[in-house]
Amino acid sequence: MSCYMGKEEKPVVLVVDDMETNVMLLEEILKEEFDVQSKMSGAEAISWLESNPCELVLLDYRMPEMNGLEVLQRIKTDGKLKNVPVILLTADMEMEAEGFKAGAADFIHKPFTPEAVLLRAKRILNYEYLQSKLAEEVRRQTKIAEARRASMQRLFEQTVFALAQAVDAKDKYTHGHSRRVAQYSRTIARIAGESEEAQLRIYYMALLHDVGKIGIPDEIINKPARLTDEEYSTIKSHTWIGSDILKCIEEFPDFSKGARHHHERYDGGGYPDGLKGEEIPRMARMIAVADAYDAMTSNRSYRGALSQEHVREEVVRGRGTQFDPQFADIMLRMIDADKNFTMRET
Repeated sequence: MSCYMGKEEKPVVLVVDDMETNVMLLEEILKEEFDVQSKMSGAEAISWLESNPCELVLLDYRMPEMNGLEVLQRIKTDGKLKNVPVILLTADMEMEAEGFKAGAADFIHKPFTPEAVLLRAKRILNYEYLQSKLAEEVRRQTKIAEARRASMQRLFEQTVFALAQAVDAKDKYTHGHSRRVAQYSRTIARIAGESEEAQLRIYYMALLHDVGKIGIPDEIINKPARLTDEEYSTIKSHTWIGSDILKCIEEFPDFSKGARHHHERYDGGGYPDGLKGEEIPRMARMIAVADAYDAMTSNRSYRGALSQEHVREEVVRGRGTQFDPQFADIMLRMIDADKNFTMRET
């Protein structure tokens, strides 16, 4: 809709009244400020509005064939016309409530005075102008906010990926480990019925599950021989180191839980806290299965990748002891669907 305040051309106003004297009077009142068009019936007004621009309609209530209220209802139910403001002209004070319900912007009571007609027309158009500018500003600010949010989301994702790659780079045998575990975890979450938001959250959690390895010496991570008890204790510390690193991300407290608890066992024999069953955070239980699958299907410093049959046997063996039975069953379904043993290459 065109504006009124600051507009160079005159706003178009349609006067609709079946009495010629009223039309002439309104034209005389409005002609200095507005481009006045007029129609003598509701049907003519509707037909004209459908093919002509208009900023305001002054509509008589009592007209034959189609009264003002019926015309108003037609305007407000028409997709192209519904935003055109309508002022009803009436001597019937009792129909105001019905008119407002139908969408009238204002009323001018008959007999009307020239000054009242002009002031009300200006007020409605200025109000419509301010409303349109407000809506335009809301749209503009919304676009800016959405662009900023998208930018921050990209920055967040890139930071998470960079951190995960930094962790994986420490171990020459596990390139892509964090990304693969994240993909497996998200698939497990999807099959388990988690929402899209939860699936994305566990994906990020899994990407960062090994972030604590940043604090583990390279010579221990890449040692080709069996670890000593002391070295194994050092390796295990990556869980609470990672948890401490990720605690600073207050918007996503689950991140630290994934890092801390992905080596807990369902039977309580894991580390670092010896949690058991559902004491272990749900998403950490998903990551635990995904992490174990990738560990078994990848080459490591101390052995080569295991066969798919061997991996499946290990998942079955760990069901209910190392792994949550629900998520072990989902992993078994994923393995069985992977006929060509290509899932590990994602």
